[in-house]
Amino acid sequence: MDENTQKLVVVDLRIPFFRLVFFLVKLSLAAIPAAFILAALAFVLSALLNVLFGGHMDMFMRRWSM
Repeated sequence: MDENTQKLVVVDLRIPFFRLVFFLVKLSLAAIPAAFILAALAFVLSALLNVLFGGHMDMFMRRWSM
């Protein structure tokens, strides 16, 4: 290791309560559009895999209609 590097140990982190609450509310609100984006990407990926590997949905429909 380099002689100029120093080790740092964080012992305490002081965050005011309401600032932490505000941050967590913002985080939860930001998760909503992120979930929509991830769901859209999962839909596109599953549709692409269905096209590439020739998934047959009629097999599943026949199984459940009995």
